[in-house]
Amino acid sequence: MIRLDLRREAFRLREAFTISRGSRTEQVVVTVTLTEGERRGWAECTPYARYGESVAGVMDAISALAADIANGMDRAALQAALPPGAARNALDCALWDLEAKRAGRRAWELAGLPEPEPVATAYTLSLDAPERMRRKAAENAGRPLLKVKLGGEGDLERLRAVREGAPEATIIVDANEGWSAETYAELAPEMLRLGVAMVEQPLPAGQDEALAEIARPLPVCADESCHDRASLDALTGRYDMVNIKLDKTGGLTEALALRDEATARGLGVMVGCMMGTSLAMAPATLVAQGARIVDLDGPLLLARDREPPLTYDAAGLHPPPAALWG
Repeated sequence: MIRLDLRREAFRLREAFTISRGSRTEQVVVTVTLTEGERRGWAECTPYARYGESVAGVMDAISALAADIANGMDRAALQAALPPGAARNALDCALWDLEAKRAGRRAWELAGLPEPEPVATAYTLSLDAPERMRRKAAENAGRPLLKVKLGGEGDLERLRAVREGAPEATIIVDANEGWSAETYAELAPEMLRLGVAMVEQPLPAGQDEALAEIARPLPVCADESCHDRASLDALTGRYDMVNIKLDKTGGLTEALALRDEATARGLGVMVGCMMGTSLAMAPATLVAQGARIVDLDGPLLLARDREPPLTYDAAGLHPPPAALWG
């Protein structure tokens, strides 16, 4: 018998974090714990309003499966029981953790993957006035990859300021659906001159047909337009990469399958995250192995993290210790 426990938890951010859709000073997550005798599997998800999710709704969706979980629902059955999204992610990753505890093996072994290694991750600069973004870039100029949140008027000035602050760093930008095709066409040449390597989701999801009809000198990565493997057909000809996030795919199970299918279709892979703790990033480190771009910096933006936390150092983001997950 497996007991399901749920908690709503709030983690304060180091400072306000702003994207084109708004700002926040804390991150609320849902933590799932599955207890079987002395064994415990756990995981975390971040409900995202952009996808019609709420903390209450996610907790209700998970709670509705308590009897099925108690009676031994496995990950395969879970994929059919819930759609892709935060609720399924938390349950899927908690089941992975519990399975690893049962087997006395690491999750990567159960998945048939090579032992994971440290990966370099981006560090995100939130949307702000150009001078403040320049100062923040200078504070993080030693990092190899900076991700810059953009999304409207003044974006070029912001980006120039970041480049001044971090002249050697590789830069990627995230427009969070805040541009039009005309904006992309106008900004892309200058961004290339500034050394930008890629832009995430410049056009709104569902309104991105124009990307198939215009030149894309600056590679474009699908974020809001890509959730799971079912998304891939609509991305053909519009995007050069996909951003895989476990809260979109509905867990590690689908994320690994999406990574393989996207790669087979010739799409580059980025592995990203919603804001969250080390518990949320831990399973994503398995998907991040071999990815072209990794953006798993959520814990670095928090004032408080889980114990034990993931290790971030000069070698990059390290795989999770067994005491954390998997």
